[in-house]
Amino acid sequence: MFNIPNSNKPSGADGSSNELVDLLTKRYRRVIAVGLLIIAIIYPGELGEITRLSIFDAYTQVTVFVAATLLFFFGLEHFLKIDVGALMERGGVWQVPTASLLGALPGCGGAVVAITAFARGNITLGAMVAALISTMGDAAFLLLAKAPATYVKVILISFFAAVVCGWLVDRFHRGELYNTEVQNLELKEIGKLRIRDKIYMLIAIPGLVIGTMQLMQIDIYALGDPVLLIGLTGAILSVIIWASSPVNAVTVGSDHPFTRSTEESSFVTAWVISAYLAYEYANSFLGLDLAVLTDSALIFIPLLAILIGFIPGCGPQILVTTLYLNGIIPFAALIGNAISNDGDALFPAIALTPKMAIIATLYSAIPALIISYYFLFTM
Repeated sequence: MFNIPNSNKPSGADGSSNELVDLLTKRYRRVIAVGLLIIAIIYPGELGEITRLSIFDAYTQVTVFVAATLLFFFGLEHFLKIDVGALMERGGVWQVPTASLLGALPGCGGAVVAITAFARGNITLGAMVAALISTMGDAAFLLLAKAPATYVKVILISFFAAVVCGWLVDRFHRGELYNTEVQNLELKEIGKLRIRDKIYMLIAIPGLVIGTMQLMQIDIYALGDPVLLIGLTGAILSVIIWASSPVNAVTVGSDHPFTRSTEESSFVTAWVISAYLAYEYANSFLGLDLAVLTDSALIFIPLLAILIGFIPGCGPQILVTTLYLNGIIPFAALIGNAISNDGDALFPAIALTPKMAIIATLYSAIPALIISYYFLFTM
């Protein structure tokens, strides 16, 4: 859904033909990906079990929270006639603090809203960088549930770093470097509210309850197969919507909040499932174990946590938070990861403005290194 049209393609009949071929090729690739995922889900043995649990976790730990956050903001825009992107565009110097506040919200939804606003040309690069720095992704829910005092400390530090860094970026790096990407973004209205949007949100309600129970460390698997079925159904519906989406780019304000949340959550879900499966397959079949890497010298642990923060998605970041809560890594590593990680917001950033996504991520490494090693040497 977040595909940026190539302005360099030839116009006319040949250009239209090439665009149609590209569109069909992308559609077939998505359909094939969905087919392979379904095969992996029903596959017997360890592969099938890992696949089912991974996409279940991707949906209940990420998708439902992203959908809920997006629905909240899109609902404000639609029913109260509030355009968050337009408000931020008129915010001037306050764009950066506002984007930082959005990113600081638990989960990835607030940061995704900021990324979308940047892709539309509503906010500056500094504001996008600030949103990515301040967000902790879905790892925030885990830390909030298990160590609320630490959560408040992490968010305050991240917010302060985000505002300062964002203002510095806007002071020294703004203008034409990212306008070339933004100007080619095409917006397309979907139209009236669809049945699949209603079904998607209907499934997301119990999914959100399940996800919240997971954050509260409740053994949801003891509730039996119906719980697993809800998560799998929601995840499969997400990737089907992603594969069949007619949208060329991001949704627009005139679409219903259910439609916008469904489309953008489905897009994020497709990437999150890919990240979860890549990590779990590597861990199970290739022997990758991030916990073992923390046995290295203490001086390198914050750096390692920051590098893990560069990995798109929330899975590795949740692991880092879990290692901290279990006393395996120090606070310096946790804060470094919290600042450097962009959660699931990095997925739409990569799809919409890949060059700026890389630059913004690299910018986030600077405060992450400074602050994490400050705490390592002073605590």
